[in-house]
Amino acid sequence: MPDRKQAPDIIDAVNIDLKLKQAERYTLRNGVEVYAINAGAEEVMSIELIFDAGNWYEQKNLVAASANFLLRNGTSTRSAFQINEHFEYYGSYLNRACYNETATITLHCLNKHIQELLPVVKELVVDSVMPEQELSTYKQNMQQRLKVNLRKCDFVASRLIDTYLFGPDHPYGKYSSPEGFDSLNREELMAFYKEYYQQGKLVIFAAGKLPADLPAQLDKWLGDLPNQEKAMPLIQPIRATEKKYRVLNNEDGVQGAIRLARTFPNRHDPDFMKVMVLNTLFGGFFGSRLMSNIREDKGYTYGIHSFLMNHVHESGWGISTEAGKDVCEAAISEIYKEMALLREELVDEEELLLVRNYMLGGILGDLDGPFQIISRWKNIVLNGLTEQYFYDTIQTIKTISAEEIKDLANKYLQPDEFYELVVI
Repeated sequence: MPDRKQAPDIIDAVNIDLKLKQAERYTLRNGVEVYAINAGAEEVMSIELIFDAGNWYEQKNLVAASANFLLRNGTSTRSAFQINEHFEYYGSYLNRACYNETATITLHCLNKHIQELLPVVKELVVDSVMPEQELSTYKQNMQQRLKVNLRKCDFVASRLIDTYLFGPDHPYGKYSSPEGFDSLNREELMAFYKEYYQQGKLVIFAAGKLPADLPAQLDKWLGDLPNQEKAMPLIQPIRATEKKYRVLNNEDGVQGAIRLARTFPNRHDPDFMKVMVLNTLFGGFFGSRLMSNIREDKGYTYGIHSFLMNHVHESGWGISTEAGKDVCEAAISEIYKEMALLREELVDEEELLLVRNYMLGGILGDLDGPFQIISRWKNIVLNGLTEQYFYDTIQTIKTISAEEIKDLANKYLQPDEFYELVVI
């Protein structure tokens, strides 16, 4: 029995030997790869179907996202109401989402109900009809939501900075408009659906307390899909030539949205892991340089953070905050001052240890439970990486030196490389 009067020893996260639970991998009869984490004490599970059906594959803006949204809004035998009622009856939750390269259908449920739910999931993949009335309602709702969001400076700023960085016609840079929703028609949505869902490329991730017959169930219901590889179009970014922008979105606005961003390589670049440490130190957590200066010391904002964009092909490095419109320029100046300090001075070991412990503690938390573990595997698989990437990341966090961080700051934290935007 542990001695409850004796406090346990405190162990730095850098001294913990982190291990990634191995995913079971198998293939359905049609070649669909399945990655599974069988763990957890509760009788729950998730299944995520990931298709090569993201924005990258569409020939017209909004088609990929709209087709994904309307998947569950009617089949030839069930209305949208009946589909929703079926999943709710079994206490499950079905969601769908569209990203730049991929689109997903995700099911969370009790494991004992999977055999009643998988047939309807397949029905959405092979027999969605996207009724005209559902499309009309969708367009009205999205236009109304967009109208509301366009009054928010942070929403507008996030759209514009991506466009400056990648171009308005690039999957990472294009955005929605009322006219874009108006121009959607059912025929083009169904054509996209048939090519990229009915005939598309699929990978499956499952996690939770998985039933023993799950491989057989998946093979029964999803093993006959065509699973055809789709060629990814070659799309080059076209970047804005101007680097600084000031946009007045609301004459009565009292707050400005600040966005700074630069291009950055993807996860396969040898600098990526090391820059994750530099980014955390710079603005990636509550104790970061940007937060300590611009929130705690200057009081310009409630929060500020920097981040590496999670894109597959080409990434970006961004800084985001909102501040009173009278202090936006001062806040930007302070951001550049923090960049200069990282370029000119070595970070001390105490601060670097704090960052190491924070990052490794975050990874430790991400390994707490099957759903978090499968997210790690999903990131590895979809980015074309291997399991070694996980261990290389940990080693980088533990061993990167102050000198390396300074060198990276001089390489990447150069103000002239950043697009700068304020939207009020």
